[in-house]
Amino acid sequence: MQKSSPLLLIVSSPSGAGKTTLCRRLIAEFDDLRFSTSHTTRAPRPNEVDGRDYHFVDTDEFDRMVDDELFIEWAHVHGNRYGTARAEVRAAATEKKDLLFDVDFQGARQIKQQCPKAVSVFVLPPSIEELRRRLRKRGTESADSLHRRFEAALEEIANHNLFDYLIVNDQLERAYDTLRAVLLAERFRHDRVVHLAEALLDL
Repeated sequence: MQKSSPLLLIVSSPSGAGKTTLCRRLIAEFDDLRFSTSHTTRAPRPNEVDGRDYHFVDTDEFDRMVDDELFIEWAHVHGNRYGTARAEVRAAATEKKDLLFDVDFQGARQIKQQCPKAVSVFVLPPSIEELRRRLRKRGTESADSLHRRFEAALEEIANHNLFDYLIVNDQLERAYDTLRAVLLAERFRHDRVVHLAEALLDL
């Protein structure tokens, strides 16, 4: 199917709700969906690869990109900075692919401000108790860091009204099927494919 412009799909969630797992499955299934790789000032975690998981940069480089207005969105998150380069949107258009953003609610707000037709999805945990359990299960955070992440998670959830869709990740398969359905439905919204009908009438 020919695209008039890439679909911008934003997926957000509090830490521990499972958005990264869902996003990876979506990318693995759809060859015509590009993952938007963010820039960050934080250090890589074990098994993370520069250019695949994130573009890891120092604070000076990040500041330069902010000053040069190279980000479509950026924010402070958990003591570090994260940003999405405008080049990601251009690359998706060049490749004729849709673009998937894995960002927090601040990033989602900024992208929607600049690209009103972007579609936003927020992934919810099934309960606060389950969210606490998932955060603890990671085993990579100190007690203080866990507390900060939990407080940040509550702030994320409080901003749910920024999003077009809410998905509860109580069962991974069901949550994934719902996210997949959103992508497929949004690809065929009238304003995105109206050119297909118009082409038939262009005699």
